Amino acid sequence: MARGGVGTAHGITLQQLRYFVEVAAEGSITAAADLLQVSQPTMSAAMKDLERRVGRVLLRRSVRGAALTEDGIEFLGYARQVVEQAELLDHRYLGRPPARRLLAVSAQHYSFVVEAFVRMVKASGAAEYAFTLRETRTADIIEDVRTLRSELGVLYRSDFNRKVIDKLLRDSELVFTPLFLASPHIFVARTNPLASRRRVTLEDLEGLPRLTFDQGTDNSFYFAEEILSTRSAAQDIRVSDRATIFNLMIGLDGYTISTGIVSDDLDPSIVAVPLEVDERIEIGWIGHASAPLTGQAERFVAEMREVVASFGVEPLS
Repeated sequence: MARGGVGTAHGITLQQLRYFVEVAAEGSITAAADLLQVSQPTMSAAMKDLERRVGRVLLRRSVRGAALTEDGIEFLGYARQVVEQAELLDHRYLGRPPARRLLAVSAQHYSFVVEAFVRMVKASGAAEYAFTLRETRTADIIEDVRTLRSELGVLYRSDFNRKVIDKLLRDSELVFTPLFLASPHIFVARTNPLASRRRVTLEDLEGLPRLTFDQGTDNSFYFAEEILSTRSAAQDIRVSDRATIFNLMIGLDGYTISTGIVSDDLDPSIVAVPLEVDERIEIGWIGHASAPLTGQAERFVAEMREVVASFGVEPLS
């Protein structure tokens, strides 16, 4: 008897795979049916038949929608590959227009990720697409990628959090691929007295509000987006988004610690100043160990490497 308690058959169709990819992206059989302009009963029947053919329960249905099971998460990685390759064949040999592009990314709050995402969208060449960029908490990034709500995530490791992050990734069957190594910098407003300094020390930061990204119920030091998370600060403010943190840098002369890569186009009022500490920040992307990236995700990773290189930082292989 196959796992999941359903019978086994053969002959998965490409249409079923396309339907399944859309259901996973929308989190709803009804929403996917509306998007693809088929009836809800047709879509539901196609998903049940797909599960019967593969001998696995792929979707967990509820009044709130359809969520992937563990088998569904693994199956989706392969289904995306097959659908994308079929669409490339249609485009190359049958002259059909590029298919609707799909990609979801979850990331810590990095402007280089946003810039790479912008470049990827502009270069997609698709008349229709459904892209998602979630700037979110560290634990949510890992969970998003584990459940394939996002195909890949972007976060950092350091000597301090490496063991904890790596264990979480192993437990979730995820793999961390290094993107680049960064020397710590502070981000401050151009009007901040420290903005004109060539370098700053931790002592220079005393008396200034420290700004960090809130990690919710998982507000562990190991989940912090900023290094030196265990260091106390007399004035400490937690925020939930980049726009707020930048506004507080300007309004309160606050600072945060990050990679040193900040885009003048996206964040013209913020500058990065090197911080004199014996630390290194390793930025990388995470994905499923058993599911290779789709072409669209690979293009996004390539754009991240190009953006990083444009700031004089050498990407890691």
